[in-house]
Parts: sequence; C-alpha cells; structure tokens
Amino acid sequence: MVIPLLALLAALAAPAAANARTADRVVAIHRKIADPNGGLVVVAHRGCHAAAPAHKLASAPENSLAALDNCVALGVDVMETDVRRGVDGSLVMIHDATLDRTTDGTGLVATMALAQLRKVRLRADLGGTAAPVTDAHIVTLDEMLAHAKGRIVLNLDIKDAIHAEVIDAVIRAGAQDGVIVKTTAGDQSKPLTPMQPFNLVPFMPILRFSGDERQLLDVARIQLSGSRKPIGFELPRLSPAIMPALAEMARKNRIRLWLNTLDNGYIAELGGDNQALADPARVWGSIRRLGVSMIQTDNPEALIAYEAGTASRVPAAAAR
Repeated sequence: MVIPLLALLAALAAPAAANARTADRVVAIHRKIADPNGGLVVVAHRGCHAAAPAHKLASAPENSLAALDNCVALGVDVMETDVRRGVDGSLVMIHDATLDRTTDGTGLVATMALAQLRKVRLRADLGGTAAPVTDAHIVTLDEMLAHAKGRIVLNLDIKDAIHAEVIDAVIRAGAQDGVIVKTTAGDQSKPLTPMQPFNLVPFMPILRFSGDERQLLDVARIQLSGSRKPIGFELPRLSPAIMPALAEMARKNRIRLWLNTLDNGYIAELGGDNQALADPARVWGSIRRLGVSMIQTDNPEALIAYEAGTASRVPAAAAR
C-alpha cells in the first residue's frame, strides 16, 4: 500500500505546485516592472487580439478572456484592458462607449444592465462591421480578474469616473498585486500615487501637457514629489527631443517609462506598429534606446520576437 499512497500524495501535490508556479509568474512580472533594468515589459493593447501565426494562435475579440489566454501563451507581461459601468453598476470590459464596433449589438453601454450586455456577442479581433461575430460575450471585471489571477498583470484602463469602484473590486478579488491602475496627471494635478484610492494598488500616472511639451518635466516632478512614488509614467504623443530629460528623470528615480506604438506611434518621427512590422529596429529599437522600457502594442508576438533577437545578439560581457 506504500506505493499507491505515495502516488496519491504526489497527485495531490501536483496542482498545488502548479498553482504556486502560476502565482509566481505575476510576482516575477511585478518584480521586473519594479526593476527598470529588468528588461522590456511588453504590454498588449486590449489583450492579444491579433492572430499570432508563429504560435498558431487565431485572433480573439479584444478585451476577451480568449485574448488574455493568447497573451499568456505568448509570454506577454501586461494585458491592457478597458472597464466601463453599466446602468445597474455592473463593471464590464469594453473599450467604446457603445456596443456598435466590438459586438453584434448597438447602443450605449452606460444605459444597459448586465443582463442586456450579456446578450450581445463580441466581434473578432478589433471588431468593425466586417469582422465575424464570435461565440464570446462581454465579461465583467470580476471575471477578468479571476481569469488573470496568477497568470498575467492587468493594466485597467478605466473609461468612466469609476476608479473607486474598480479598485474596490480589485481589492475584493484579492488582486492588488495583479494590476496596474492609471489616470491622467496634468500641470494642475497633485501627486496622485499617495492619494486614495490610488495608494491601494500599483499606480502609474498618464502624463499630459497643455502647452509646450517641456511642461511634461514639471508634471513628472510633481508626481514624483509625493510620499509614494509611481511605478512609472505613461507618456503622451511627443517628440524625441524631450526624451533624454524624461529618461534621466526616470533613471534617477528608478521608475519605468511607458510608450504606445499603436497605429503610427506616439513619436511620429519614429513610427509605430504599422512601421515596426516592416522595420522593428527603426521603431522599437529606437524607442528602447531613448529610455523607454514598457511598450504597448497591438502586435505583441512581433515585439517579443524582436526583443528576444536583440538580446541574443548582445555580447555576454555587455549583457552583464
């Protein structure tokens, strides 16, 4: 009877070990984010919705559980995903204020209860009337948090004035260590990271300026002056000229700089995803050399492949 007992114990231990390894992945991602020298953090815009041919993954509806599963399969660090509120207070994952682009339904999300929102089906990839309708449905924030737990970090892009409600849901789910929350910081904003409810979760301001882009330096200084530092700054559309000063500020404060390369990019002179697929070194490589260490993209498979190839070409001595 000894052998069967040992086999039973091993079988019981296997799921626990697997769960521990899974949870360790999110811990490792946040440690990586906390270390500005820890390598590129890849952020998938609205999840991994585009087909990933090298991994034989079909496209998935944006902001869906399938898009999250694709991100985990690709090894993406962070999935950016959007939160809105229905008329009954339900928190649901959808980017637009209406259902029109991403589903087979129509109407304002804010005027519908969860039961109504559940009836529509999501369109493939980034949607549009030409995109096929899938069997997937809109999911709630609670469902997205549960599906992501221990597997990937979620960047919650909160579309309505519902930050307190969203962060409360995160805390109820025990997912504080599995998210990044952001909101806009301009020249009139006080330091946001120490303020409730942002002090309860990993927080990153989205910097904004209203005049000359050098105003961003003052906005960043204010956001760094609080009793608690942000984990980084998301940058708006800007020119390469201001990047050295922002990169030096980030280096001194040991925080990350996040830039979007969506569509034609946030640094116009360098281009974005559309150009990076043809010339990744010109786009993603140049952005990395400017001091950016978090990149949000609609093409995470290509970005990960480029970064892996670049790292493999770095001499061992330089890598150390």
